[in-house]
Amino acid sequence: MTRNGGLMIEPLSSDGSLPLVVTPVEGRTLDGYLAAARHYAEAFLPASGGLLFRGLPIGSVADFESFVGGFTSSLVSYEFGSTPRSRVQRQVYTSTEYPPHQHIPLHNEQAYTREWPMKIWFYCGQAPEEGGYTPIADSREVYRRIPACIREHFNRKQVMYMRNYGNGLDVPWQKVFNTEDPAVVEAFCRTNGILYEWKADGELRTRQVAQAIAVHPLTGETVWFNQAHLFHVSNLEPAVREDLLAVVAEEDLPRNACYGDGSPIESDLLDEIRDVYRSVAVQFSWQEGDVMMLDNMLAAHGRTPFKGRRQILVAMAEPCRAGHPC
Repeated sequence: MTRNGGLMIEPLSSDGSLPLVVTPVEGRTLDGYLAAARHYAEAFLPASGGLLFRGLPIGSVADFESFVGGFTSSLVSYEFGSTPRSRVQRQVYTSTEYPPHQHIPLHNEQAYTREWPMKIWFYCGQAPEEGGYTPIADSREVYRRIPACIREHFNRKQVMYMRNYGNGLDVPWQKVFNTEDPAVVEAFCRTNGILYEWKADGELRTRQVAQAIAVHPLTGETVWFNQAHLFHVSNLEPAVREDLLAVVAEEDLPRNACYGDGSPIESDLLDEIRDVYRSVAVQFSWQEGDVMMLDNMLAAHGRTPFKGRRQILVAMAEPCRAGHPC
């Protein structure tokens, strides 16, 4: 246990796994805790991957935005997103708006692209009656536990992500790219190495090859950093997959993943990867006012099904591009 500036930090559980929990030991205003909160983030986030701030006077979206602003001035908007979200306030968004019964597998935010946020914060405005955890996992440990032959295979081939927007099956391209202008979409795709195609029905298809693993720019550690297991058709429930393939060709699925050379990814390899994520996942019950801060390269996150109203908001910062200093 360490104390500094009105806060103390200690492991969430006795085994010392992430996240580390930061709680107040004396009464202060939110601004009065910021210097100590920044200190803990700088000192402990590179090793732990995640901090859970609990018991601070954070009771609104404005408080959350103010708290996050104490760490960074480079909040980013949700560009080229893969899931439905709504902007709540400036660069604060809802978490993925999937139905409560659905499970969201562990993943690193926007690891399906070649540009991603280095930091991500989650704020609990309302804890659900049951479930609704945000499980997290150490991406370094995921990499270490995946068999070397699978790691090397993916690293050599990389991952191609295929997306078909709209048609009532997935997020419309207008919302993904925050524009109604196809020319803006095309310019974004060209800048980011994304192949695009306007289909006969006017909808958009994109393909992008991205990394399977990555090296953290600060710690120098190798992490498993892709969403092949999430995008791949095998991630769908069998009944959903069967229904979808009954009405659309595989190339028209809302999303899918293959190797970077276009060859199919073996489902059994993805099942092994999913098993690794499950084996290292850590979860806790949300408390209202909680803020969890993750290094997005060092820690993956997901969501479990829930009952009752749940409000988890998200902010992201510090864009990093593959092959460039962050």
